[in-house]
Amino acid sequence: MTTSRKILVTSALPYANGPIHLGHLVEYIQTDIWVRAMKAMRHNVTYVCADDAHGTAIMLKAQDNGITPEEQIATVKASHEKDFAGFLIDFDNYHSTHSSENQYFSQKIYTTLKQNGYIFTKDVEQLFDTEKGLFLADRFVKGTCPECDAPNQYGDNCEVCSSTYNATELKNPYSTLSNSSPIIRSSKHYFFNLPQFDEFLRTWTKSQGRLQSSIYNKLSEWFDAGLAPWDISRDAPYFGFKIPDTPADEPDKYFYVWLDAPVGYMASFKNLCDRTDMDFDEYFNKDSQTELYHFIGKDIVYFHSLFWPAMLEGAGYRTPTAVNAHGFLTVNGEKMSKSRGTFIKAETYLTHLDPEYLRYYFASKLSANVEDINLDLEDFMQKVNSDLVGKVVNIASRSAGFIHKNHDGKLSDELTEPKLIDEIICAGDEIAAAYEAREFAKVTRLIMACADKANEYIDTQKPWALNKAGKFDEVQKVCTVSLNIFHKLIIYLTPILPKLSEQAREFLNIDSLEFDTRHRHLLSHHINPFIPLMQRIDKDKVNAMIHDSKENLTQTSGTDNTKKTVLDDTDTAKSAYIGIDEFAKVTMKVAHVVKCQSVEGADKLLQFTLDVGEEHTRNVFSGIAKFYQPEELTDKKVICVTNLAPRKMKFGISEGMILSAEKQGVLTVITLPDTMPIGAVLA
Repeated sequence: MTTSRKILVTSALPYANGPIHLGHLVEYIQTDIWVRAMKAMRHNVTYVCADDAHGTAIMLKAQDNGITPEEQIATVKASHEKDFAGFLIDFDNYHSTHSSENQYFSQKIYTTLKQNGYIFTKDVEQLFDTEKGLFLADRFVKGTCPECDAPNQYGDNCEVCSSTYNATELKNPYSTLSNSSPIIRSSKHYFFNLPQFDEFLRTWTKSQGRLQSSIYNKLSEWFDAGLAPWDISRDAPYFGFKIPDTPADEPDKYFYVWLDAPVGYMASFKNLCDRTDMDFDEYFNKDSQTELYHFIGKDIVYFHSLFWPAMLEGAGYRTPTAVNAHGFLTVNGEKMSKSRGTFIKAETYLTHLDPEYLRYYFASKLSANVEDINLDLEDFMQKVNSDLVGKVVNIASRSAGFIHKNHDGKLSDELTEPKLIDEIICAGDEIAAAYEAREFAKVTRLIMACADKANEYIDTQKPWALNKAGKFDEVQKVCTVSLNIFHKLIIYLTPILPKLSEQAREFLNIDSLEFDTRHRHLLSHHINPFIPLMQRIDKDKVNAMIHDSKENLTQTSGTDNTKKTVLDDTDTAKSAYIGIDEFAKVTMKVAHVVKCQSVEGADKLLQFTLDVGEEHTRNVFSGIAKFYQPEELTDKKVICVTNLAPRKMKFGISEGMILSAEKQGVLTVITLPDTMPIGAVLA
């Protein structure tokens, strides 16, 4: 057995302004499986996390809900912890960045960086919302792209021409918070001088095992482009920690949320240390011999692989052993969608399905690479039903009954297939190595290969036939072999399926499921009566989950104080009607299709240029590409809803909606006679 290591593990901190969804859970399930596997190998592993609880967005969300930011983050934290517990995520501590520990370490790191000459100030011009009385972050300002004149683009980049720019360069900017026109105002900001760490970071990122190769290659591009100083301050009003020791005659300055967010790892661990006998300094001193691993999404690599290690180095702390990034989640091959019911909240999933179904499916897709993974719901059902129910649990269910019926639950005192058992035990070394390397898809393949061997053995020996022939001793020996294999498989599956493994442990009547216990054989051993360990996935439950995810569009989160619209069976009839005033709000006009074309990179979309009788044509995207070729609709007269708010999409702005009829999944565009006048309003 290898020497026990001391390991501290973190997942990225979920933002405290909304619920957990399946996209989030890729990371937490991945991390939890790795932590459980390392603990099963008897390493000393600590897993901490926290809510990311600061920033303008949380301040504004609390205002909208009519509560304080503290009330907002407390409510969301409770919701997050409930969701994580539901998916069996076993944190050793779950804290908040709005804590005394985080304030202490944020200010201490900042003060040390300042004393060491890594902080400077300069005046910055920003857009200021005079109605809201605050400076606008890029996400809260829109305007016309300064390069291509596309309307409704955010303050940092254009999604139409991909240009990047400063928010102050936008044409006709407006605040998304008040819809007012902001002014340009200058303010002093505090900067962390990241370029001073260029040489250190080049060496640090190059270290073997520190980063995945694709992440290192991306960082190399950033190094070649030149590192820039990092703006670490924000102006009041802001929900966060004030920057200490600023001049008395200057307005209050606050730490930008991304400065104190990663410090939250330290704060959560310190909070745990203060309640236990763990030594914080042993893990974070410069010369620490412990290991520190961060699991994050690929979208926040810049912060964790450049800013964070540079801050730690500059402040005299140890740096991470490795930063492990993962890709995004798609559902049925597409981005998660509220309209399709595939933007699934953790709470909604747990209402309908066993969390271990998802834990296993994600594990079967996850590797050490930074690849997006797809939750294909048909494949999800097939894989869980086939692998877990049809293979693993089936071994126990095919064997346990014979042992209880004929031998009072007692296994044989010998293994008649030692070679087969040894093969299963030896597979454990490769499985353990795959776990540590975060190659969970390989883990599941290896385990299922072992399960196949067990089921092949049972099929060959035919214990049901032996039992019918009265050869009860032979039946006992066959079932003892198969249940010993089941025992090893449960050990291998424990990090992925902790609940099923605990139920199996009770059935097998054993004390431990650590990796080294796979060498022990269950001989002359009494097992408990078998109860079903896992049910097959019911397709109706999957459909109900999708249905409820669509219905969630008519509901607001539990942290919102706006009126909820929740439909039950007694409301269904009433919900089928709308008032004439509501219908009158919709403006539908006759539109001439000037141009219709396919959209590169979007198999389901067609792009329309429509003349609706206005000064300019309208650009509209419609998801009907599987039903029409572009030439079939060019020059046709169609109906366009013209008073929908413009919708920003990956491929441009959609400025309306073309009406179609749907039957049995087939869409038919409603076309009008050529004699219909362009711009005529349907009444």
